[in-house]
Amino acid sequence: MGNPQIGNPEVDVPGACVADVIRVLVVDDHPMLRDGIVGLVDRQSDMRVVGEAADGLQALEAFHRLRPDLTLMDIQMPGLDGVAAIERIRGLDHRAAVIVLTTYPGDTLALRALKAGASGYLLKNCIRKELLDTIRSVHAGRRILAPEIAQQIALHALEEPLTERERAILLQVAEGRANKDIARRMSVSPDTIKACLKTIYLKLDVGDRTQAVVAAVRRGYIEI
Repeated sequence: MGNPQIGNPEVDVPGACVADVIRVLVVDDHPMLRDGIVGLVDRQSDMRVVGEAADGLQALEAFHRLRPDLTLMDIQMPGLDGVAAIERIRGLDHRAAVIVLTTYPGDTLALRALKAGASGYLLKNCIRKELLDTIRSVHAGRRILAPEIAQQIALHALEEPLTERERAILLQVAEGRANKDIARRMSVSPDTIKACLKTIYLKLDVGDRTQAVVAAVRRGYIEI
């Protein structure tokens, strides 16, 4: 596939015959939202929903059984999350086309999804036409990023990312643990945790623990 395209490309779709219909698998753990997506897609003459799933494991089973042309994938779901599901689906078929449809605009989360093999990344507040055009574009072999996501990725592209250790520390900070408790759990000294937090503050451009957690959640480094 080529480089990601930004925005909403116009795609002319002629009267579709059965062979041209894009077979879509919809994966989301919210039934009402899933129903809305299914209804929207099924109203298109060139698309048809062939299956639904409520979590990553169901998505794998449905993909293996149905082999859809394209999968619409939520990110945060119980059990196997969307990024892990994308990796495993792409392991089943390296040509599998997956579009992430999520409420989370974080740049690091988007990069994880793209590295896992996603061909598109949209926010759930996108307009219907944008979603439909993206489905058609990705099915045609393009990669699509929501403009907001592309802007965030560009904004933080030159910054040093958080390490796995730093993310683990932040998760415990988010749980309300004191430095001494975190240090004991990680078998290091409290001074080491204090030094790591200073580095985290610099990387996230924040001034304290609360701001660090908020910034890390917003960018997709941690989930709480």
